[in-house]
Amino acid sequence: MFSGSVSYRTLFALPGGTFVTVSALARLPLAMSQLGTLLLVSSPLVSGRLGPGGLAAGIVALAIAVGSPIFGALTDRHGQRTVLLVQSLVAGFALIGEGWAGAMGAAWPIVAAIGGVAGFFLPQIGTMARVRWRAMAAENPTIQAGVLETSFAWEGSIDEASFAIGPALVGLLAVLAGPVPALVVAGVMLLVLGSWFALDPTSQLVEGHGGGKGSAGESTSQDRRAPGPLLTAGVLATCVGMIFIGMVFGSVQTGTTSLATQAGQPGMAGLLHALLSVGSAAAGLALPRMARRLDLVARWKLFALGLALFAAPLLAVDHLGPLVPVLIILGMAAAPYMITLYSVAERTASAGRIGTVMTLLASMTSLGYALGTTLAGRLADWGGATPAYAVTFGVGVAASLLAVSVARKVTPVRG
Repeated sequence: MFSGSVSYRTLFALPGGTFVTVSALARLPLAMSQLGTLLLVSSPLVSGRLGPGGLAAGIVALAIAVGSPIFGALTDRHGQRTVLLVQSLVAGFALIGEGWAGAMGAAWPIVAAIGGVAGFFLPQIGTMARVRWRAMAAENPTIQAGVLETSFAWEGSIDEASFAIGPALVGLLAVLAGPVPALVVAGVMLLVLGSWFALDPTSQLVEGHGGGKGSAGESTSQDRRAPGPLLTAGVLATCVGMIFIGMVFGSVQTGTTSLATQAGQPGMAGLLHALLSVGSAAAGLALPRMARRLDLVARWKLFALGLALFAAPLLAVDHLGPLVPVLIILGMAAAPYMITLYSVAERTASAGRIGTVMTLLASMTSLGYALGTTLAGRLADWGGATPAYAVTFGVGVAASLLAVSVARKVTPVRG
């Protein structure tokens, strides 16, 4: 079997049509929702304080963490089309409602609660796209390994790009028109693009197993989707790793918001946080070439260590200018770290559980974000950006210790 990577041109030719473009754009509302909530609740329209803003953003992230594996399991059982369509419609209207509630001067717990409803239903477009790529790879066995390697690198990079473009768009709208339009725009995008992705023909590749055990006359692909154990050792380890990367994102976003607010430019927070994803997306796109030289164990250890080393300079940053190169460099470890963990999970997941596992990893990222924003928000209210960034550095150290202790034990030999 072919074992190298395939080109992006070859990869994009497999789904045809608009799948690549729609799946890339449809994930932006997820990236916009958390910072949009943070800025809205922190603004004078609602609470005027960063602490409630961080808590509200954490509530959105926690709701995403709870809802994602539930809907992931539903897609494994019933397929993606109907499940994603319902998610897109409910979450889209909820984001619009959250912005409207903020504009009407609702109390911050009400705004946060509406954001939580949106978060619970927000579809994980990136993880659902990974499941579809896996199905496409299975239909092309001669290049299956290459399709998996390159598609996971692409999806990780586009996820990171979305978390650059999303916050940047939120920040731009906040500067031009205040925090409300960002959530309204996110809701409209989700109504249109999320529904489009749900109905794309590629959704027919992952129709679900229906919960049955299958019969002798059913197809081999249907048998492969029969449910198996969910929490394998590899899945458990990668879940912890994804909590760590979520905490990195949450604490950096909160620390950057604190620093920008101190500088009198709170709207710059989204634009600055986007820099984290610029380096991350670029490094992620280059990962398939690195994969030819380093196996998954080496990559896991290398990029976890990178999170710790590249976060250390944040502790010395007290102005917006020096923050720019630090965030770009830190981002260069983020996407490769996430892509590596997704690859480990894909290779250790049980048959018929891939949708649940992929959304579980995404939910762990959101859970980590919730923990990161909540902890860093409290520390930022107490001592400014530096204590918030200390959370980032500490999490990087914890990610390194995890990688050193468990990577070789749970990672498949094939790299």
